[in-house]
Amino acid sequence: MRKISGKTVWITGASSGIGEALAYELDKKGCKLILSSRKKAELERVKSQCENPGNIGIVPLDLEAFDELEKKTSQALSIFGTIDVLINNAGISQRSLILDTDFEVYKRLMNIDYLGTLALSKALLPHFVSQNNGCFVTVSSLMGKFGSPYRSGYCGAKHALHGFFDVLRMEHEKDGIQVTLICPGFIQTNVAKNALKGNGNPQNTEDTATKNGLPVQLCAQKIIRAIERNKFEAYIGKKEIMGAYLKRFFPKLLHKVVLKSEVR
Repeated sequence: MRKISGKTVWITGASSGIGEALAYELDKKGCKLILSSRKKAELERVKSQCENPGNIGIVPLDLEAFDELEKKTSQALSIFGTIDVLINNAGISQRSLILDTDFEVYKRLMNIDYLGTLALSKALLPHFVSQNNGCFVTVSSLMGKFGSPYRSGYCGAKHALHGFFDVLRMEHEKDGIQVTLICPGFIQTNVAKNALKGNGNPQNTEDTATKNGLPVQLCAQKIIRAIERNKFEAYIGKKEIMGAYLKRFFPKLLHKVVLKSEVR
């Protein structure tokens, strides 16, 4: 995709963080936007702060409500008649040791971060195939490339996204479908505050690495550039992106580096 300007883009997790920042940046480029998250009031707030609110539709949805996602997809398609790009941004993180984590927390992480994203993408796939064009942008994480303590379930779900979307790209390249996996590191969002503890409750505290991470607006701009360059994967962050390369070439060194790092 050479230029995203003027395209119709559906963003999940659009009520805050990276999704909200993407909405503002894409609005400036004249895109028609469909904003989704569980929080309708927050979606309305984001819409009201865009320069072109008349080009923005809202479809509240819950990625854990798998049975509703085909209906939500039809609703999204009815707003502008087509969708060119789906940005799978919604997700939730984790901060708990394996021994301290309830199994229900692992199920919720997989439902939201993996299965819900899979179900929504699969619901939109026939539309992309029929128009012989479309772009899936999935916001994974550097944790989709390597692991870190306190994030076992989050890492597992993000790793799974890479397996699924790599295959989707292979099977549907012939249909003009692009797949870009975005792997952010530490970004200045509420991801740490919202992360699930072992009992399923939100952590409600910030961590130093996230606080000192990349500004969210800059992250959004880098994501847009990756889409327009048809990147298969894009690593976004500061020095933490080196972990993806260490994992590939020096996995034992990465293991030692992560264990010495402040990972909570």
